Amino acid sequence: MLWVGLGNPGQEHARQRHNIGFMALDAIARRHGFSAWRKRFKGQVSEGSLGGQKILALKPETYMNASGDAVQQAAAFLKLASADIWAFHDELDLAPGKVRVKKGGGTAGHNGLRDMQRALGNADFWRVRLGIGHPGHKDRVTGHVLGNFAKVDTWVEPLLDALADAAPLLADGQPEPFMTRIALLTQEG
Repeated sequence: MLWVGLGNPGQEHARQRHNIGFMALDAIARRHGFSAWRKRFKGQVSEGSLGGQKILALKPETYMNASGDAVQQAAAFLKLASADIWAFHDELDLAPGKVRVKKGGGTAGHNGLRDMQRALGNADFWRVRLGIGHPGHKDRVTGHVLGNFAKVDTWVEPLLDALADAAPLLADGQPEPFMTRIALLTQEG
């Protein structure tokens, strides 16, 4: 399986809402003892295993708008079908801390997803949608997604912990139990 975190490279972007996909993969790799991150496929990769399933985690370093180039290189090298590709990304249309998993669909204006579709030929890859909330008006979207998480965003760390805890369910092809487990874990906090 290829798990792709969508985000922008560099320390200046590390805590931005748009980078929650990177943060999710970092949490999963840390929790499950994946290999150290190294350069490959126009990004950073880390390898591990969850429930007997081999996972290649990829954080493209091509910036969000060109994420598809890194994903396409990795998918072609590994000879993966689109059903084996999972994109972890920020989602404006979900409340902060909510998680939804779906296969295929539109991009809802998300440039990383749009570029993955371009590079993979409109493939129906999986999306792990990580809610960051909407700022309320479309004129404020860019500033919102490129803004850093604030101290009041106390839901971020519990969500990342829950994602790491529930990740084996996703690797086992169980998106519904994965979402349920995250909802239970984040309610407890």
